[in-house]
Amino acid sequence: MSDTWLPSEEDPRTITDQPRGERAVVEGYLRHYRKTFELKLQGLDPTQLAQRSVPPSSMSLLGLLRHLAGVEQSWNVRALQGRHDAPRLASSGTDRDDDFDGAEGTQECVDQAWADWRREVADAEAWLAGDDYDRVVDVRGDEIEVRDVVVHLVEEYARHCGHADLLRECVDGRTGQ
Repeated sequence: MSDTWLPSEEDPRTITDQPRGERAVVEGYLRHYRKTFELKLQGLDPTQLAQRSVPPSSMSLLGLLRHLAGVEQSWNVRALQGRHDAPRLASSGTDRDDDFDGAEGTQECVDQAWADWRREVADAEAWLAGDDYDRVVDVRGDEIEVRDVVVHLVEEYARHCGHADLLRECVDGRTGQ
């Protein structure tokens, strides 16, 4: 179909071997949603990436990219690594919408957002490869298992891929697959 991202034979998310076991399945879904999100932003210029949704929302594809970089960093660095004092990405600490409000349609802002997201994803993947799903971590006073963090990340990406799908359709009419 002409309005989808890629012809199905070019889709890099194609699974050739069905994963087996909890870790392989859950992390497979996370990789799939990360790649899906990345695909939904391809081919757009800074102005298109920063295009806002409907008022009063400040949501944009660029804002989502910045948000997900912060999500990756928060869950990996703060929750899994226990570095609760690490400075947050794209956040002043006083406005929870800094990642969206600060999404400017400039090449510099786009380049920084992609660099942050790619770095945080790579760091999270590296950390998680050596972590134990049964390990308990502190998240704002609650004790949860590492597996809960990973499942939450799958949930977060799934939700925001839906947002990205709608935002992309508003920008240029393309719909997701």
